[in-house]
Amino acid sequence: MANEAIQTKEKNPLGYKPIGSLLVSFSVPAIISCLINSIYNIVDQIFIGQGVGYLGNAATTVAFPVMTIILAFGTLIGSGSSAYAAIRLGEKREEEAERTLSNAFLFTIITGLLIMAVGLIFLKPILSVFGATEKIMPYAVDYTSIILIGTPFNLIGIVLSNLARTDGHPRLSMYGMMIGAVLNTILDPVYIFIFHWGVKGAAIATITSQIISAVVLTAYFVMKVKKPIHMRLHRNYMKLKRKRITSFLALGVSSGITQSVACIMQVVMNNSLVYYGDQTQIGGDVALSAMGIVMKIAMIMGAFGVGVGIGAQPILGYNRGAGQYERIKKTYKIAVSFATLLIFVCWIFCQAMPETIIGIFGNENADFTDFAVKCLRIYLFGIFCAGFQIVSTNYFQATGQPLKASILSMLRQLLLLIPLILILPLFMGLNGILYSAPIADVASAVIVAFFIVPEMKKLNQHIRQKPELKEEGEQAGVSL
Repeated sequence: MANEAIQTKEKNPLGYKPIGSLLVSFSVPAIISCLINSIYNIVDQIFIGQGVGYLGNAATTVAFPVMTIILAFGTLIGSGSSAYAAIRLGEKREEEAERTLSNAFLFTIITGLLIMAVGLIFLKPILSVFGATEKIMPYAVDYTSIILIGTPFNLIGIVLSNLARTDGHPRLSMYGMMIGAVLNTILDPVYIFIFHWGVKGAAIATITSQIISAVVLTAYFVMKVKKPIHMRLHRNYMKLKRKRITSFLALGVSSGITQSVACIMQVVMNNSLVYYGDQTQIGGDVALSAMGIVMKIAMIMGAFGVGVGIGAQPILGYNRGAGQYERIKKTYKIAVSFATLLIFVCWIFCQAMPETIIGIFGNENADFTDFAVKCLRIYLFGIFCAGFQIVSTNYFQATGQPLKASILSMLRQLLLLIPLILILPLFMGLNGILYSAPIADVASAVIVAFFIVPEMKKLNQHIRQKPELKEEGEQAGVSL
């Protein structure tokens, strides 16, 4: 009995702990981390709306694609290296997992510096493409230029938060992001209302918070921690190896595509809002500002699905490496149910109290408030389907099926939403942009089901072929 207890303690909990409690312990910190990442932008918009006005909020909407590009690279590297390391840990190849961590860290720094340099050099042309009008441009330049300076630290925080979860420390990811978010919330009103720095103050508060988060997460991987398994940053492992980098980037490409497509969608939407908004009494600047707030609210709702998907990834990846198919299936089913429930609750709240939610961001302009409420109700009407699609995409990514994950990553936004944004306004004007989202949400959920049903049948076949794994899981205390 004593020997069995020692062996169990030395095993990775991803392979033997009950799925339900394991998923909660990994997903809740991941959800909080995703919410905190969204709150960075939401807090900026709240204080900018109150201290600068709707033009300041419109500037953050124009800058949002830039931040999405940064997030795309962060999730590409972070999700990919996390999934790759989880599979290696499941195969008992701990040294390869550590080499992956160190390669990912150095690759992240190089990527961050390149994005910062390119962004600053071509800032005004980029913002023009992203929808900045003559009135919005000065605010957008002030805000975005500072955000770009913090790019390397932002990327480090995103990447290491993913790897901290794979290392069995999901709370660290949450704490690192939480410290930054609290600091951002404190500094925003100080810089905007006391120092009168306007949108520059909001951007400075954001990058200061991102630096603190990056330092906290880096410190964890440098320190010696007494754990059965703990990946550490090693200088000797930081020599970039092409095969390793391409391997983990292949696994992260679906997450990177999701964010890259989101950037394309935001650019198309921003320009469409300005064009069709100028044809109404609302005006393009007001339409852009209002939809920017709704998109940030959508990010918060989506954060629940993304957080559950991220939390499930190391569990799925480890058990895929270990060949425990029953645990893979149960993890997926619980994750989909959990994500759908959380987003549905948020959806009910948005449909019932849109005026209250929009009022938080300021109400200086009646046209702005009325259109923002309309956007919130219509544009987010089908978002309750998002949990199913997000978790399913993460499932294929975590189990080493990057092609399917990439297809599903592009499905909603690139293959459905962008064409609808371009086509529907031709017949419905500005309203066509609003109705494009619920149609895309429902249609994408139906298509995802065609990928998932055969996958579940395949898992059932593996389970029937390896019944001994199910018995071992039950003996280890797993409720199947």
